Amino acid sequence: MRFYGCICHDMMNPEPIEYTLRSYPRFPRYWYYPKFRLATWHPTGVLSDAVADQIIEFIEMQEHDQDELFDRYTDFSGLTKVRLKVNHMFEIARRRRSAREPVNSAFFADQPVTLSIAKMYEGLMERAMITVRVFEKREAAAEWLGVPLQILYPPSKKK
Repeated sequence: MRFYGCICHDMMNPEPIEYTLRSYPRFPRYWYYPKFRLATWHPTGVLSDAVADQIIEFIEMQEHDQDELFDRYTDFSGLTKVRLKVNHMFEIARRRRSAREPVNSAFFADQPVTLSIAKMYEGLMERAMITVRVFEKREAAAEWLGVPLQILYPPSKKK
């Protein structure tokens, strides 16, 4: 686990934002922002059943290890293909519906296929402790999560 201290400027707020983020070598595009109690994931390439299972296992491990609840943000804009089986989506939702703590999980999707997948998951998670919302604009996701827009971009692409 690596820790980084960052100062960036939010496009909506000219004041600098200081925060620490943790990166995880096993999941190179997953970051945790302790100040905002937010985990972000920016998958790239192909989203397969195996990749989805890996991140679910990792998130469940983080849920077990963290002292505080944390919200989640998943950015599907870096995906080139989705190879999730529909039955696997149902299994993931069933597994995540067993979570007993209330948290928010935002998905950003900017392509029809990823938007459809995210919306399906949102529907499957209705009335669960994890509240899932899908957004086509990062600004709306930042507002819903109550975090600065800047932290929703991968650290290498901060605007």
